Amino acid sequence: MPAEPAISVRTATAADAEAIAEIYNHEVLHTTATFDIVQRTPALQRDWLAARSGAFAAIVGVDAETRRVVGFAALSPYKDRAAYATTVEDSIYVHRDFHGRGIGKLLLGHLVGVARESGFHSVMARIEASGTASLALHEACGFELVGVEREVGRKFQRWLSVAVMQLLL
Repeated sequence: MPAEPAISVRTATAADAEAIAEIYNHEVLHTTATFDIVQRTPALQRDWLAARSGAFAAIVGVDAETRRVVGFAALSPYKDRAAYATTVEDSIYVHRDFHGRGIGKLLLGHLVGVARESGFHSVMARIEASGTASLALHEACGFELVGVEREVGRKFQRWLSVAVMQLLL
């Protein structure tokens, strides 16, 4: 059996925009991992990357041999009111051809480290409630289910609920 690719994690750059958009757009078009229904162009993805910095910079997982971006992740402010400033929300997406190889866990572990080093107190994850792989990933990284928002989104002609998970740092 072939060995799994070695994956390195680094800060995303504008040069990663097309690869990130490809990963994200697959989720937009085919899954409920995101509630977005509009694809991102590489230009919009570059704008998104340019607006991110510090603890909120996007990271990418890169196959060490091929240099292919196989996943990306980011922290975002949880809410815009000042009292929420010590809480962040995570986002993680792995290319469909690389699911089940530990890349999500690598990226999430890196994000949790960034959150801790940046002085945040809490990391939130909002996951479509039937997303068993994402729920399991977050649970494996110490997140706990703290609630379910029922039927708060609609995609593919069905109502979607959101599982809310939290990790206290």
